Amino acid sequence: MAGHGAQEHPHGADRLCAAGDRVYSRAVRRGRVPRRDAEPVPCLLELALLHPDPDDMEWLVPTSPQEVMTRLLRGMYDEVRASQRRVGSAVEAFERYAGLGRRIQASAATEGTAIRVLDGLARIQAAMDEATEACTTEVLTVQPGGIRREHELSEGLHRALALRGRGVRMRDLYTHVARHGQGLLNYLELMGDAVEARTLDEVVDRLILFDRTVAFIPANTDRTMALELRHPALVAYLVTVFERLWRLAIPLTAPLPDTGFEGVSHRERSIAALLAEGHQDAVIAERLGISVRTCRAHIARLSETLGAASRTQLGVRIAQSGLDGSPSVSVPGRESPTVR
Repeated sequence: MAGHGAQEHPHGADRLCAAGDRVYSRAVRRGRVPRRDAEPVPCLLELALLHPDPDDMEWLVPTSPQEVMTRLLRGMYDEVRASQRRVGSAVEAFERYAGLGRRIQASAATEGTAIRVLDGLARIQAAMDEATEACTTEVLTVQPGGIRREHELSEGLHRALALRGRGVRMRDLYTHVARHGQGLLNYLELMGDAVEARTLDEVVDRLILFDRTVAFIPANTDRTMALELRHPALVAYLVTVFERLWRLAIPLTAPLPDTGFEGVSHRERSIAALLAEGHQDAVIAERLGISVRTCRAHIARLSETLGAASRTQLGVRIAQSGLDGSPSVSVPGRESPTVR
């Protein structure tokens, strides 16, 4: 009954509804009212303005107005005291957080922000320019994707030239596909000995490291947001990842090694290994830095070379030939590609 009444009469004793005021006033004048008169206004019972008559439970007697006023004043006093306590607590909390803020600002001024989110290309470019100006010894970069377009290379050319002018060494990792772009070759010729480039079948997502103290990585898929990392442990981890990839990579000035399979190119062997892992065409294309159309053309040539009539059969042929990295298995009635 209490919940029902509170929904229909959401008020306190200090602001009775019109119906409740009429019934209570009548009870005060007459000394009591029938219980049925109070049924439309359950708020009077909930607020203890009416209570059952001990002599006859079908009647309700009123709480005296003087007692109601005393109760209201006591409630107001309690609310004021509670408000004062809340204000005091808020002031103490404000002073505590203000002190923490001052310590954080002082720490940030001396140590720098460990992880900073850069939202928007303008902020990313500004942070990169700032890191370039502060760099004195080394820049390590991982550049995923395929052939590097002229406009992509020219975006960071001013930073690269500034670094070269200060004697900073640069090492860049690309996918093998980047070897086929004239833009990259022109860029490396311009930079001379300041830049050393190597390639892999596939690399991790974009990474730029300055002096092994600050790193930049993408924060979303379209690369309109980035993370600036200055936490020593995170930066050290990324340097380790780069160095391990670098040792596995092939210098851009050196030719790609022979696959050891007659009629299978280096790229097709990479595709075969990814097919064996169960990846779809779009995923393979993204990881190798080629278009989906080019990827499917290579898969078609691979199927023809291995004599596979279906995608399922191609997977079997890849495993049998050892193109997935496992030892090749000879199958009666079918010659595996010649291993040189």
